[in-house]
Amino acid sequence: MGVLVGNAIADIAGLYAAHGGWLRDWLRRQTRCPQRAADLAQDTFCRLLERRPALPDDAKRYLATVARRLLIDDIRAREVERAYLDVLGDRYGTADHLTPERITEAVQLLDGILRLLDTLPAMTRQAFMLRRLEGMSHADIATALGLSDRTVKRYIAAAYAHCYALAYGEA
Repeated sequence: MGVLVGNAIADIAGLYAAHGGWLRDWLRRQTRCPQRAADLAQDTFCRLLERRPALPDDAKRYLATVARRLLIDDIRAREVERAYLDVLGDRYGTADHLTPERITEAVQLLDGILRLLDTLPAMTRQAFMLRRLEGMSHADIATALGLSDRTVKRYIAAAYAHCYALAYGEA
């Protein structure tokens, strides 16, 4: 990490001028969508503003790491959305039968689920999402997160308990 800078916003603006173009280009190649790439690049620099009082020594590597993590989060959120719309399609028929009201209802429910998941501690949420969305085994999650199998099981159980308590109002 670099030394603490006096005017972080100006320094980050300089980073944006120096690295924003290649970051957007890299994200555009990853997403194949210029609008998503621009949003993710902006989110990357917002993260830097939120979390870094000092500039990183290797700014390009740091920005790429943050952008990669945001891209993974974005892909996972889209997978959740796609899975939920598939369930809605099964419940209400094909996409032709999805009315704007049903789509709004689904988006609101999905938003509620994501807000609920955001209340979990980061590692618990990550273990839970890997299990539920990726279908990974406890052992695979333990390896991916550098945790013991027992800790992964405890995190997933805690996530289920948390979801149940929030859904049914029980502690």
